[in-house]
Amino acid sequence: MILTVSHTSIYSYDAPVRGAVQSLRMTPSVCDGQRAIRWNIEVVGGTRGASFRDGAGDWVEGWSLRGPVSEITVKVTGEVATTDMAGVLRGHRETVPPESYLRETGPTRADSGLMTLAQEAVAGATDALDRAHRIAAAINEAIAYRPGSTDAHGTAAEALALGEGVCQDHTHAIIACARFLDMPARYVSGYLHAGQEGTPNEASHAWAEVWIDRLGWVGFDASNANCPDARYIRLGSGFDAGDAAPIRGVAHGRVAESLDVTVAVEAVQQ
Repeated sequence: MILTVSHTSIYSYDAPVRGAVQSLRMTPSVCDGQRAIRWNIEVVGGTRGASFRDGAGDWVEGWSLRGPVSEITVKVTGEVATTDMAGVLRGHRETVPPESYLRETGPTRADSGLMTLAQEAVAGATDALDRAHRIAAAINEAIAYRPGSTDAHGTAAEALALGEGVCQDHTHAIIACARFLDMPARYVSGYLHAGQEGTPNEASHAWAEVWIDRLGWVGFDASNANCPDARYIRLGSGFDAGDAAPIRGVAHGRVAESLDVTVAVEAVQQ
C-alpha cells in the first residue's frame, strides 16, 4: 500500500510561555515493510536542533522555540510505501538488548488480575509465539474498545478492572502480561489506516511488540485483533506510552496547557 499522513498537534497556553524545547520521535522506522517516499516535520516558528538515531533504532529530532508564544503547532506530512510483514519487524537496526524490555513500569505493572489473565491465556500454548497470540486475544476479550473511557495516565490494571479502554490500554496490558511471563515486550507508536467500517481504530495508533526467539520482535494489536500489516506505519517504541510518545517537551512558564490533535491516514491508488 501507499499511505499518506497528515498529523497536526496544536499546544495552546493560557498565557505566553518564554519558550519551549521538544523532542520528536515522528519519523517512520527504517525497516523492511515500510519506506518513506516523502516525509516532513515542522514546528511552526521553531528551530530544528540536533537529530540522532537512538539505541532502539528510532530517529529523534530536537526542536526549540523562543517566546513569548501562546501556541505551538507541530505539523507532520508524508507518504509511505508499506508491505505486509505478518507483524514481524525485520531489517530494523537497534542496539538495546531485548532483555531490557522486561523492566516493569507504572502503567505496565501486572496486578493479580493481569497475572491471572496471563496464566489462563497461555495454558496449553505450544510455544512463545502461540503464548503471545493467546495473550493478545484474551486482552481483546477482557478489555472492550471504548474511546474516551480512560485517560492518558491510566494503567493496564485499571483498564482491566474497568473492562474497557483504548489502544494505549490494550498495549499496556499485553506488555504487562508478557513481561510477567518473562517475555520481553514494548510499546510501539505509529499510524493506522482503517478501511473497514466499524473497525475500532485511531489513526494515531499504538500496539505492542513481543520478542520471540528465532523470529525477533513481533507486533500484536489487541484493539483490532490482528498483527500489524500494510495498513500500519511504525514510528518508534519504548517501555510504555510515555516513553514511546511521539512528542515530548517542556514549556518555560507556569501555564495551563491544552492539546488539539488532528490525524488523517489515507490510502493512495497505485
